[in-house]
Amino acid sequence: MSEQPAVTSLSNGRYLVDVGGMRHVAYGVRHGGSVWVFVEGTVVVLDTGRDGGAAPVEDDDAGLTAPMPARVLTVAVEVGQRVAKGDVLVTLEAMKMELPVRAPRDGTVKDVSCQTGRMVNAGDRLVELE
Repeated sequence: MSEQPAVTSLSNGRYLVDVGGMRHVAYGVRHGGSVWVFVEGTVVVLDTGRDGGAAPVEDDDAGLTAPMPARVLTVAVEVGQRVAKGDVLVTLEAMKMELPVRAPRDGTVKDVSCQTGRMVNAGDRLVELE
């Protein structure tokens, strides 16, 4: 997703995410003072603020962490590998859904902190890019 999405809270942890005129219903996970919404392999971090609203926050590093508790299905990269924005780095499985975690920018893989078959928690770092 190259442009900043418009996010509207629906109810029960669901959000309507509008990216360039394409609408998606996504589920969010509360993490600290934020809500993380997973859309098309990208994590959108929302600052919920004191008024309860939800505004997207740019945070490439959040896109490289687990958006919810999940099992690692595949790790498609290794340390030192060059990746392009949008490349699938890791595939997670949660609630019987496959969740591809994509590179938020071009870069080089500095660290891989997850292993195939292992469980990860929301907020666990999966990959670090330089």
